[in-house]
Amino acid sequence: MTRNAETLALGALDRFSVVAIQGARRVGKSTLAATLVANRPHLIVSLDDVEQLALAREDPSGFLAQRRQATMVIDEVQRAPEVILAIKSQVDLINQPGQFVLTASSDFTASPNIPDSLAGRAVTIGLGSMSMGELAGVKEDFVTWLQNRLATEPPQASPWTRHEYIETIVKGGYPELRPLDDPWRALWADSYIDRLTARDALDIKTGLSAPRLRSVLGLIAANQAGELVKARLAAAASISERSATTCLDALQSLYLIATIPPWTANLTKRQVGRAKALVVDSGLAAHLSGASAEFLTQEVGSNALGPLLEGFVMAELLKQRTWSTTRWELNQFRDRNGLEVDGVIRFADGRVVLLEVKASQTYRSDHFAAMKRLAPELGDRLIAGVVLTLSNHPYQYADKLWGLPVSALWHHAHTAEL
Repeated sequence: MTRNAETLALGALDRFSVVAIQGARRVGKSTLAATLVANRPHLIVSLDDVEQLALAREDPSGFLAQRRQATMVIDEVQRAPEVILAIKSQVDLINQPGQFVLTASSDFTASPNIPDSLAGRAVTIGLGSMSMGELAGVKEDFVTWLQNRLATEPPQASPWTRHEYIETIVKGGYPELRPLDDPWRALWADSYIDRLTARDALDIKTGLSAPRLRSVLGLIAANQAGELVKARLAAAASISERSATTCLDALQSLYLIATIPPWTANLTKRQVGRAKALVVDSGLAAHLSGASAEFLTQEVGSNALGPLLEGFVMAELLKQRTWSTTRWELNQFRDRNGLEVDGVIRFADGRVVLLEVKASQTYRSDHFAAMKRLAPELGDRLIAGVVLTLSNHPYQYADKLWGLPVSALWHHAHTAEL
């Protein structure tokens, strides 16, 4: 299955000495790396191989000498920090594009064990689990479409049902997790989390506690896409705030969680400067919070669906940002008076798109209230305010204020020039 970051990665390999593909375990980094070098001389080496790992650690220069003039793919490079300085030395000696493709299942640049960041020598491409567009075989770019086409070509009615959205959220985007049913889905997810927190976390920092990491991860899932208050999180996990910060940093480095920073645009005088946090893959989030598709379909599970849906939407946007043809940042807004907007898509020229996510099959005026309140303050800076719901049809509430089906995130591609 084609990954939407492939074109970007191929272009980077033609222009830069080192291309690093970073993302969680089992999202397809190795497969993408192999695709990038398929049509050029190459050598693929995995540091999951015990012999290659030993060589990389004991004789980094000898390890790199294997590549000769080929593009060398080093899989799971975070396992051998010693090889980074050798890569730097080679790149400084011969500055030409396409020398190395590195894959890493943790943010190796954030690790204190890494002797150099390769700044100015390497570019990083983030790879998440499968996006909805990738699963559908389209290269979605929702934000570019919002910016250029929403006003003139709104999307058509959506065929998606509430049940299909729920099933999609629970399946998540990991290729191995999606086809599984319970109890196999739960077994895979538990084993995946256990191994990451018990073993892979040690590549980031020694001494990390697996039970603490799992506890903090579970609490993030239980408050999916909710405000991150470290003191509250630490108290719930029965750990210190310092330990909570360490755990959060490690979970981010493993690409299990992401944070959405606050937008501080001085629109009100009582803004709250806290980030929101989410488990990046919706399938893992649903599993950790104990929310099955059957539970979410029932009325008793309706309260749990909203946060999971918001986290799903934000994660899809973060995936799309990698290959979007438009540069933008994703923030959120909240003030102490209760005015809140789930997402603020911010462009370099100061313009914004406001985004709300509602697990409703109808549009209501209160869904647009916060955006309507902020619209006069933003003036011409506001491109659009969009409420994403489980409705089947688009709806224009007022000038620049739209209601759209959640599936517009990936089903706009037939009208967008991608």
